Amino acid sequence: MNRAVLSLSLMSLLSTPALADGGFYGDPPDATHPWAIHDMNRPQPPRVEPGTFSSQDRPGTPPSDAIVLFGGMAEEIEKWQADKQPAEPTKWEVKDGVLQCVPGSGYIRTKEEFADCQLHIEWSAPSKVEGNGQGRGNSGVFLMGQVEVQVLDNYNNPTYADGFASSIYGINPPAANALHAPGEWQTYDIIFRRPIFKEGQEIDPGYITVFVNGVLTQDHTPLEGGGGHKTRSQSRAFPEKGPLKLQDHGNPVRYRNIWYRPLPKRFVDGGEYSRMTPEATAAKRAQIAEKIRSEANQKEGQAKMLSLFESLCYASNDEAKNSALGMLDGFTNEVKNLPAEKLATQKGEILQVTKALRYLTKFQFLPQELEAKKVLEGMIEANAWEKK
Repeated sequence: MNRAVLSLSLMSLLSTPALADGGFYGDPPDATHPWAIHDMNRPQPPRVEPGTFSSQDRPGTPPSDAIVLFGGMAEEIEKWQADKQPAEPTKWEVKDGVLQCVPGSGYIRTKEEFADCQLHIEWSAPSKVEGNGQGRGNSGVFLMGQVEVQVLDNYNNPTYADGFASSIYGINPPAANALHAPGEWQTYDIIFRRPIFKEGQEIDPGYITVFVNGVLTQDHTPLEGGGGHKTRSQSRAFPEKGPLKLQDHGNPVRYRNIWYRPLPKRFVDGGEYSRMTPEATAAKRAQIAEKIRSEANQKEGQAKMLSLFESLCYASNDEAKNSALGMLDGFTNEVKNLPAEKLATQKGEILQVTKALRYLTKFQFLPQELEAKKVLEGMIEANAWEKK
């Protein structure tokens, strides 16, 4: 390696974000974790602009990535249809920016179909109190058309607990009654995960988490097949997607500000999480290693060498390993022959390469007895470049 290339590569080392900010730092990937701890190769979270909270007088705004099912415009009724086969237009009405149930017209469902989601929906029972128990302000929110989160005016209105407002109907009562008075707007924020079945076997029962007016009422409640009226449900597979349904139970319940955000897949369904299946982990580690090697080919000198070494932490590759070791030998021979005044100018680069070698040998990506590492460690000790 000539001196011009060496000097250029030493400078480029300092501008390598993945290495400068976290390479050779935290515990490496393992059989079920494709990323290292504090891994700069891990994808950054996408930016989502948050929405605003609702008040009784005004609905809030959804986050920037939300899919709006009803935001108050009359034409949004076209996103809904009567829950009939064949489908037909709904008779529910939009009045003053509110979607209102017309008693006797039947359930409605979205044309949009989706599954795992964060769902936001606001509802209001009639301000004029009529009826009691299940006959007062009754409706329901059906995720995928399969699981009902109960809508009911339970403000000073007892009923059976597993049919209470925000119950998973027929399965689990809410942990608290956090409702406002009749006629006021109630806010449901729901996290929904459908059951996952593979080869006829349940591997995840599915769950619902519910907040009512900011109060947690369902805490990761298992679906147990989805519940229902009078009959205990059994665990079962759900379709891949389904509509959101709203129930007509004979009461003029109103709705507003309905939106959802699709959720990423769980690791049991092939999603990318901290812990993944061994098969998915191996595939992801190979993918990361290939990306790092590809990027290394656009670099020179020590930046290229360290990127090739970094790729070995994700997947073994003899070509990458041998190429990086050859570059390491060249680097070591170059710096050990520098006079003392010039050696000092390479302190940062020597420390950076040695840090990488300590990591790679500690976790057995390189042999423990590495001659180049001994040479560089000797330089660091002789020049007292590390504080005790």
